[in-house]
Amino acid sequence: MIVHPIDFRYGTDEMKRIWSEESRIKRMVWVELALLRVLSEFGYLSTEEYLKAKKQARMITAERVKEIEAEIKHDVMSLVKAIAEVSGDAGRWVHFGATSNDITDTAVATQLRDTLKIIEVKIAKLIVVLSEKAAEHKNTICLGRTHGQPALPVTYGFRFAIWISEMLRHLERLEQIRERLLVGQISGAVGTQASFGDAGMEIEKRVMNHLNLRASEISSQIIPRDIYCEYIQFLANIATTLEKIALNIRLWQRSETQEVFERFDTDKQVGSSTMPHKRNPIDSEQICGLARIVRGFVEPQHQSSILWEERDLTNSSAERITLVESSVLVDHILTKTVKLITNLEIDKRKAEENLKKQLGLNMSEAVMIALTKRGVSRQIAHEILRVSALIAYEKKKSLKDVLLENKEILRYFDPDELEELLKPENYLGTAQKRVEMIIEKAKKKVEHIFS
Repeated sequence: MIVHPIDFRYGTDEMKRIWSEESRIKRMVWVELALLRVLSEFGYLSTEEYLKAKKQARMITAERVKEIEAEIKHDVMSLVKAIAEVSGDAGRWVHFGATSNDITDTAVATQLRDTLKIIEVKIAKLIVVLSEKAAEHKNTICLGRTHGQPALPVTYGFRFAIWISEMLRHLERLEQIRERLLVGQISGAVGTQASFGDAGMEIEKRVMNHLNLRASEISSQIIPRDIYCEYIQFLANIATTLEKIALNIRLWQRSETQEVFERFDTDKQVGSSTMPHKRNPIDSEQICGLARIVRGFVEPQHQSSILWEERDLTNSSAERITLVESSVLVDHILTKTVKLITNLEIDKRKAEENLKKQLGLNMSEAVMIALTKRGVSRQIAHEILRVSALIAYEKKKSLKDVLLENKEILRYFDPDELEELLKPENYLGTAQKRVEMIIEKAKKKVEHIFS
């Protein structure tokens, strides 16, 4: 019986394959075989014995491991027995000197390594499509809003560029955590490698080399969980950015704004079961909802770092959920966001119409700044514009009409100058330049990922 929505509704096949039970068991076999190989290098068993065990162990199935686990109630020991029973004379050396978390934590490191590769590519793809939108809409002027209220003009390209900058920082974070996160261990029951004597650190190093990992600097029975906390926080941070993007798209799609729209996948897509006219932002809403689930894993993972002495088992059950679901869900909403931005529709006419509805009131700062430059105290200029705006609101008149009735204003500006000051396209500052700067930075950053 399938219960969890990840099994049938959320997640990509490539990410779910990494975190599947079959993959977990296969990777644990990799670790056991890497240890057996190094033991052969140190003379515990012959190379021929190792190669025979390697050949046979590759045929171990998850079903066989589960059969043994049903009897002995221990997942790692079930794997050890499954490998040993097909390994002939090498069987007695399987898991020698290791403890369960040497195998599980190291196997998880290979899952995290492959997960980061996928997430890195997805982030880069999102940066590319955002850059395309930013370039396309570098000059698409729209009404900026602060506190949900009309503010100065901005461009959609500028909005996209802000998101690009944020995603670029996520790429930097990904690069930074790789070194700390992708570590394994062969450290024994309490981390002292006592079974191997003085050779312990070299054996551990060689095992990790065979697995393309680094050895943990020091560990108890388990790898310290601060690195998993950092990973979950990293995913939660990505999820937060994606929710911010999706939330704003939802805001801009509201009937009161109607400047940005999710594109329906097909002509037959239904927006509502009862209201045929509805065009709901369903992808954006799904991104927002699942991002909240990802952030919810931060606290359980932190709790899983607080363990008794060399370890207890309270982290194990939680991490079977936190690491798997956060990885699958972030990959899912990254994929959704790439599609969302790629297909995003922007109504330039509606953006211009919404600007005009403000009757120039959102351009009050431009007039205030110009007044100050012509000799009026900035504070006095602010008061003139504040009072003028209140009059415009009360009388439902344009800011220009109110200002043209103000003798103080007419001392400094003629009507044509005022007209120019109130044009949104004349008050964008460095917006377009900064969009170009961010696009260029993004291009340099992601090109090596696809090379």
